Amino acid sequence: MPSLSSPRILRAFIQGFAGSLLVLFGSFGVGWLANASAINRWSWVIPLRTEPWGVSLSTVALTLGCWVMFHAWLLLGRALREADRKAWQPGSLRIVNIATAVWSVPHLLCVPIFSRDVYAYVNQGRLVLAGRDPYQDGVSQLDNWFHFGTDPMWAQSETPYGPMFLWIEAAVMQITNQHVDTAVFLFRLACVAGVVLLMYYLPKLASALGVHGGRAQWLASANPLFIISFISSAHNDALMMGFALAGIYYAVTADKHWSRGALAAVLVTVSIGMKIITMVLLPFIGLLWAAHLYQRYPQLHIWVWRFICWAATAGIAGIILLLVGAVNGYGLRWVMVLAGTGDTGKSFWSPMGILDDALSNTLHAFGQDASWTLDLLRVLGRAASVLIVLGLMFFGRDRHILQRMTWAFTALVVLSPIIHPWYLLWLLPLFAVVGIRNDWQTKWVIFTVGFFICYGAQDQLSVWAFLDLDQEMLQLSLTTSVIAMVFIALLPSVHWVWRRGWLDRRQAAEP
Repeated sequence: MPSLSSPRILRAFIQGFAGSLLVLFGSFGVGWLANASAINRWSWVIPLRTEPWGVSLSTVALTLGCWVMFHAWLLLGRALREADRKAWQPGSLRIVNIATAVWSVPHLLCVPIFSRDVYAYVNQGRLVLAGRDPYQDGVSQLDNWFHFGTDPMWAQSETPYGPMFLWIEAAVMQITNQHVDTAVFLFRLACVAGVVLLMYYLPKLASALGVHGGRAQWLASANPLFIISFISSAHNDALMMGFALAGIYYAVTADKHWSRGALAAVLVTVSIGMKIITMVLLPFIGLLWAAHLYQRYPQLHIWVWRFICWAATAGIAGIILLLVGAVNGYGLRWVMVLAGTGDTGKSFWSPMGILDDALSNTLHAFGQDASWTLDLLRVLGRAASVLIVLGLMFFGRDRHILQRMTWAFTALVVLSPIIHPWYLLWLLPLFAVVGIRNDWQTKWVIFTVGFFICYGAQDQLSVWAFLDLDQEMLQLSLTTSVIAMVFIALLPSVHWVWRRGWLDRRQAAEP
């Protein structure tokens, strides 16, 4: 059984915590601060944000800290049997949970990094308190909205979040009397609640499916992208996925009592109340519920049970959302608003973004207009994802319902032109619980986390315009990342990641 006193585990703990402290320090220099934040006036922070040497030091510290955390994550996996691809031992889950908690503590105090969406929450909460409709009005309707740190892209945009999260936004702004720094901290605590939910149910769900809970937790929750995106950045996706995973767990274990299927529908509906995209999970919750009821009462045909459970889950979700709409006054029109909203850009790494680049470049080479290509691909991607979801709903074995759900969710993400780094954290918990083999699949996760760490560290740096250092800091961060990646790859402790085990098909299941 692994022990906290083991030298390799202790080394991973210390490195991860040191990396988190570096990220914390760097965030004060190049993290996102609202103009209204009192932190701007702290004497030791001022040179970090206004002097070239301070911004450069902060950029290196933030980027390097991310990679130290990344290496600590790999060290922990190696210490817990990942490198030799043997079954993980009992007690590994406890070690992973403690490590994740230790590494996360400094991030509770970070200035927001990798994203400034938390400042959108601030002004959306102010919109609600002002009696405005966030599904119709942008934050520019508020006085001093820019003073509260919100990205100008939100100025005229409707909120993309569900009505239950609007309640959280309004409550935070009411409690804090619209004090921006305190509000950011409370939003972060709300996201930590989502992290706790996710980390509680993820290993339980993995174990119910025959996958080692400690390994699933290490893959999905201990990696630095998870800690940074869900705690440092304070993304409400943590709440969305926490409630979603709780709901999935009760649907999977509905054989213990029929009411667990209903509870699963309620919890997933709460997740939808945070962000609408988890609506795709509801049909599969119904399938899981139906499979258990059919085992108990086979007198009814399985398809009868499926349609009964689909109606039940839709009814539960509909009633809850209607009640929420009646209380907050938005009705159900927010569903139509959110179904029609979406990012208008593209990510260069998304399949649809790559396809759009190829198509538009070809048209430009022949002197043709290519302004329509992205809109067309967005429509085609949405249509294809709907067809895939429907196919996965109606076809497949009952013992593969979780896998079908995971691929349905994946289709919605992958077939969109824009994929933000934290979207990986929607999918990774689901793939982790259904089983990620310890071969190229685990390596794909590791390399993807590394890619998004590199991208996030250089893409989201807050540097005052008067310094004219944006490009220099981007290059400095990228250079730091490249040096760190090469150095880590050459360390003997990381050779297992890229030198061997590419075709080993074992999952390191529960011993």
